[in-house]
Amino acid sequence: MATDVLTTACPVPIPQGDRVRLAHGGGGRASRDLVERIFAPAFANPCLEARHDGAVLSLPGHRVAITTDSYVVKPLFFPGGDIGSLAVNGTVNDLAMCGARPLALSAAFVLEEGFAMFDLERVAASMARAADAAGVAIVTGDTKVVEKGKGDGLYLNTSGIGVVEHARRIEPAAVRAGDRIVLSGDIGRHGIAILSARESLGFDTRLESDCAPLSGPVTALLESGVDVHCLRDLTRGGLGAALVEIAESARVRLELGELAIPVSEAVAGACEMLGLDPLYVANEGRFIAFVAAEDAERAAEILRRHPVSAEARVIGTVTGAGRGLVSMRTCLGASRVVDLPAGDLLPRIC
Repeated sequence: MATDVLTTACPVPIPQGDRVRLAHGGGGRASRDLVERIFAPAFANPCLEARHDGAVLSLPGHRVAITTDSYVVKPLFFPGGDIGSLAVNGTVNDLAMCGARPLALSAAFVLEEGFAMFDLERVAASMARAADAAGVAIVTGDTKVVEKGKGDGLYLNTSGIGVVEHARRIEPAAVRAGDRIVLSGDIGRHGIAILSARESLGFDTRLESDCAPLSGPVTALLESGVDVHCLRDLTRGGLGAALVEIAESARVRLELGELAIPVSEAVAGACEMLGLDPLYVANEGRFIAFVAAEDAERAAEILRRHPVSAEARVIGTVTGAGRGLVSMRTCLGASRVVDLPAGDLLPRIC
């Protein structure tokens, strides 16, 4: 295996045998095809066949996780959060999905000429609060300014580093037949909150994003001894995209129960009005865990002790090896195939 994989992103010499994983952004087949057609061939090496939310590197005496993400959400301020808290929580959550304890973040700001200093101060203060709540520090960063009309106000990039304090490999390749799928809570809040704010839809019920750090409940799962095989947060493309991506990467078949998947009345009503399927609406404070069957109910019980995952429940099963088929038993008793959408149903939501 090559030892100089992704050295541009991580200049630390990587010892022979290390595994580097390319984060795979969800959202639909168009996003995945972009990765498969352009980036995977350009950076090709055997390590990139495992798709996950970050990279785990084995350094002398340590295993560390790194991840990076860019945020272009519109509007910048929305019910339940803003681009600053979103960037911090999103990066912290990607580290948590690798089974890592988040330690530190970087932040790069691309500012449009004329962006209001008051709004920038609001974003910075929000990032500081979110970082403090997640137990991380923002330790380095950068600013760039582009011409007026070329940057839509503000874009943010955050990268994060965390430490993996256990020997487990938490990744799609570890998923196996018989595993249960545990969902941490109700779905669709973030995407609907963004759409409502962007389009001034004025729903009767105030919808707020579920934007929150997930490292607390994930750490509780890992420290409890639950046999966790894979974790994935449900951002672009929502629950549906996450499940399909993992099923295809792990080459397994999944079966879900529609009645087991919690959707709030407000989100369900908004989706019905807008013609959206909540299964594919983005979240920023929800995740799924693939765990051994004997640990499934205990995993859900542990998650329910944390406010951000208080509605956790078992929603499905890995039924066997296969070609990545995800099916769902509907409330009417029929079976429905869950597939990736053709593209992002709600662009600019993160």
